[in-house]
Amino acid sequence: MSPETGEIIIRICLAVALSAVIGCERSLKLHSAGLRTFMVMATASCAAMLTERMLLSGDIAKEGSGGLYLISAAVLIGGASISVHALFRNARNQIQGLTTAAALWGCCVIGMACGAGFYVIAVFSALMLLLCLIMMPWMEDLLREHANRFEIHLELVESTYLKDFITTLRRLGLKIDDIELNRSYRESKLSVYSISLSIDSPELKKYKSHSQIIEALSSLDYVLHIEEM
Repeated sequence: MSPETGEIIIRICLAVALSAVIGCERSLKLHSAGLRTFMVMATASCAAMLTERMLLSGDIAKEGSGGLYLISAAVLIGGASISVHALFRNARNQIQGLTTAAALWGCCVIGMACGAGFYVIAVFSALMLLLCLIMMPWMEDLLREHANRFEIHLELVESTYLKDFITTLRRLGLKIDDIELNRSYRESKLSVYSISLSIDSPELKKYKSHSQIIEALSSLDYVLHIEEM
């Protein structure tokens, strides 16, 4: 086996290993794109970069190699297109999968870095990406829990109780920014709403978290279910 062949194998194996670590994290959280998807994306992008570098180092480079860089551009665009398919809209009309889509595209770039032989960039980027996926959710939850604006998913016994619920919100010092009837639940005959709220009361801003506010609202007799979106 020639040194060049050994280097190619090392680069591909590194791309697979780094993407596998990130893919495992997504799989453990039951996301649509899991271990195999991340490994395939990184391997393909690494192979594309290796192919480009080999073409640039050959005789074709003497004839003008500017067009070859289109391979890298095509890989990035293709990776972004595939990542978009990880997005989906749930029953509450929320778009989910943004983080997984971004991670897929990130693995594509990491694979390209491995193929180009930029090991430090590849390894450090993979570590930082993994750190973001593992550590940042708790920070996002902390910031979201004390934000002045939040959205709730509300299920009422009957739609006639919506007026009473709105009155209760205003008494608590909550401003209603938007109310939307969720038509995904039409067949269930439930009165389900998505409500955007802002905290107007200084006392609520200072002493109450979203979970405490929602817990208080859930005690209302006509509320079947309520949770933050």
